[in-house]
Amino acid sequence: MVLSDADRRLIAAVQDGLPMVPRPFAAIGAALGLSEEEVIRRLAAMLDAGVIKRFGVVVRHHELGYRANAMVVWNLPDDRVAEIGRRLAECPCVTLCYQRPRRLPDWPYNLFCMVHGRDRSVVEAQVADMAARLGLEGIDRAVLFSCRRFKQRGARYGEPAAAE
Repeated sequence: MVLSDADRRLIAAVQDGLPMVPRPFAAIGAALGLSEEEVIRRLAAMLDAGVIKRFGVVVRHHELGYRANAMVVWNLPDDRVAEIGRRLAECPCVTLCYQRPRRLPDWPYNLFCMVHGRDRSVVEAQVADMAARLGLEGIDRAVLFSCRRFKQRGARYGEPAAAE
């Protein structure tokens, strides 16, 4: 896909986040001289072409009052990872869930899910509840609480000055 100047300006406009208004694509379009529909159409075309890899929300949990964040790692039988991963991903407290290869002998875990809570006891209770509901009480797992927060942002496709 060949990017037009309007496409480059649109990428620059969205890469730092959408405005917190009822119709963010209309606001971006107004700033760029495009209609709301044109903004949506151009973003969809760039997604379809692979110019933009993904378009989603970056939730800053800490600012929303979620002070305890944990990566729960599970050592599941390989033939159950897909099924359990889907079921864990459906849990309201899980914000992402994915499979990774084991790194034996030191790292036996093959399924990872992120759980957020207002404090550690809430997260621990959520993990225990998920394990009980999904029949995973006897499965080896570790709850790894975050102790440091890094900057959260979406993908960067070039600095705004370079895109203009």
